[in-house]
Amino acid sequence: MTRYEYEAQKWNGEVIKGTVDAKSTAEARVKIKNLGYKLLNVKQKLSGANVINNSFSLKSLKLKEKIDFTQTFLTLNKAGLPIIESLVFIEKDAATKNVRLLAGEIKRQIIAGYTLSDTISKYPNLFGQVYIGLAKAGEDSGEIDKTFERLIELLQKQGDIKGKVISALTYPVFVVLLAIAVVLVMLMFVFPAFKEMFEQQGKALPFITQFCIDTGEFLKDKWIAIPISIVTLIVSFTYLLRWEPSKRIIDDFVIKIPLIGDLVKAAAFSNFLTVLQIAYDAGIPIIECLYLSRTTLSNYIMQDAIKISIKKMQSGVHLSDSLKAANIFPKMILFMVATGEQSGRLGELMLQAVQHIDKQLDLIIETISKLIEPVLLIFIGAVVCFLALSLYLPLFQSYTV
Repeated sequence: MTRYEYEAQKWNGEVIKGTVDAKSTAEARVKIKNLGYKLLNVKQKLSGANVINNSFSLKSLKLKEKIDFTQTFLTLNKAGLPIIESLVFIEKDAATKNVRLLAGEIKRQIIAGYTLSDTISKYPNLFGQVYIGLAKAGEDSGEIDKTFERLIELLQKQGDIKGKVISALTYPVFVVLLAIAVVLVMLMFVFPAFKEMFEQQGKALPFITQFCIDTGEFLKDKWIAIPISIVTLIVSFTYLLRWEPSKRIIDDFVIKIPLIGDLVKAAAFSNFLTVLQIAYDAGIPIIECLYLSRTTLSNYIMQDAIKISIKKMQSGVHLSDSLKAANIFPKMILFMVATGEQSGRLGELMLQAVQHIDKQLDLIIETISKLIEPVLLIFIGAVVCFLALSLYLPLFQSYTV
């Protein structure tokens, strides 16, 4: 028999700790539940020989690495391999060092007596609360394979959304950066070369020409200001995005911008509803589903709105009414959720809601992509026109009496 330590909750909400002897973790869970407690955590009591290796220092995990780990683990588990053997295989043969380190650490912790979900929950920065919550639900329900399939679907969905947004923004960002580089070259090398010729005319230069020459000379003499300014802007903007008061102002401003705000909201709704639907199908209580879904939102304004929904749910209001109280969801989504509640097909209707919002997201990205080209043409035309006028106005001026 092995001794297990556990944390549990009494019917009155009091959290207690204790130990129980059992042949396995599963038997320990059954014994604790038979005591009438709500199990919170259980692990093998460690002896001096079973101390966990604390040298694990992995700080981050890329989305692709998370997908690779989950997909490989699911495949091996479906093939009938025990968890330890599956983790040994991943530790030896995974494509990236991060995944190998992760598999090795999870293997060590499980050998020490922890469950898979308990181990994963120790690394929220690597997995995220959604992954942890679904993994725990799958382990508790005995449907770990189905849960990991849902997780892979969710991770791939998040990757697809991220890829669509990045692909829509890559081209305009590249063009803008290229335009900035051309302007800098013109100001620092071309305009100073024309300075002596312009001065020989003996006339005052037009304002925009003088401005370009002065700016170019300053940048050429103080070129170090360019990288310093760029680094300062990046650091300042990063800080503003991390500081809650400024982040709230930015979030509120962004969601009000035409099309860009629609893109941000549609991507957020897609992630939110996907997690809500997957968590609900996994058997997680609906309030906990809302808590998990809320963790996918990075926009503070939308997070605050979902807080209102959660409070409504806690007071006994239906899901559709609580989402309506948030005052951010499209009417079609609310209608689908309400229909699902009334018909007893909530999971199915939420899936349809996800598909609906995904189509809306695709349409928004397509619209933005179509608008980008004319906007960029106008931008490039304005830059070229400004530079051309700055160079040629003094020449035109020399032909006037």
